[in-house]
Amino acid sequence: MNKKSIIIKTSILIAVAIIIASMPACNNGSKSEGNGKDSLTGTISISGAFALYPVTIKWADEYMKIHPDVTINISAGGAGKGMTDALSEMVDLGMFSKEVSPEEKNKGAWWISVTKDAVLATVNVKNPEIQTIRTKGLTMEKFYDIFITGKITKWGAALDTKGKDAINVYSRSDACGAAEMWAKFLNNKKQEDLQGIGVNGDPGVADAVKKDLLGIGFNNIAYVYDVNSRQKYEGMEVVPIDINKNGMIDSVEMVYNGLDDITAAIKDGRYPSPPARELFFVSHGAPKSPLVRDFIKWVLTDGQKFVTEAGYVLLPEEIIAKELEKLK
Repeated sequence: MNKKSIIIKTSILIAVAIIIASMPACNNGSKSEGNGKDSLTGTISISGAFALYPVTIKWADEYMKIHPDVTINISAGGAGKGMTDALSEMVDLGMFSKEVSPEEKNKGAWWISVTKDAVLATVNVKNPEIQTIRTKGLTMEKFYDIFITGKITKWGAALDTKGKDAINVYSRSDACGAAEMWAKFLNNKKQEDLQGIGVNGDPGVADAVKKDLLGIGFNNIAYVYDVNSRQKYEGMEVVPIDINKNGMIDSVEMVYNGLDDITAAIKDGRYPSPPARELFFVSHGAPKSPLVRDFIKWVLTDGQKFVTEAGYVLLPEEIIAKELEKLK
């Protein structure tokens, strides 16, 4: 072999070595090097309750910033869909906004509490009786006769005024936690006991009320208050609950002025439970995926700092500690 051939072969070997050295290391399917730190990889699928959807979107965005090789796909559709999808293992996690039933437990449902919010009665801000609604509110019994028995059909009868305008009642057509918890507030009834025009989804009910001067519905707080302005969405007003039944909304009952006011009232119990409630992730049995378990653990620890910002209520430390035990 002449000297020229040796030089050419040596140059080729050096070039190959440089190419191999510059190639990324093979991924083992669970962790990779990203920005100098171990980073989880994989995909998490989540579906379910409209109530939990906005904060779950926020959690997912923040988690994916930390773990750029993770993808989290989220879709709303109601708590019923979340549970069905989770039990059939079509998704890794279901978003769920009501108590897990004995039947669901028997089918293998596993659940973990992640935050808290509430359902509010909503009306159009231009309702002809809006000032009376704000100052007098409605008792649970009046809500009951509007949404359950149908005995109250006029705004005047609801507010003890001379108003003759009919009440247009809106409810939910999809199986959902908001309807279940609102019905539970009304003498422990169920969603199927609610009367009214069935509308699909939280956004649908909110839109119906904003378009109907005489309408009344119920919404999760994320669909009543703008998370950026912390004020009610244009066109919407909350019907205060006259808890002590004295015919007026006292200062302790006036907790609806802004998002921070209502979340504080939920946290300290001034707003009743139900319709305030905990929100859950559910799955078919305890999650086995290390990625899914890591995401849930992050939600209950570092992810809690985004809860208030997103318009939800922080879980007490003792509940968080209890929920984290479920991941061990």
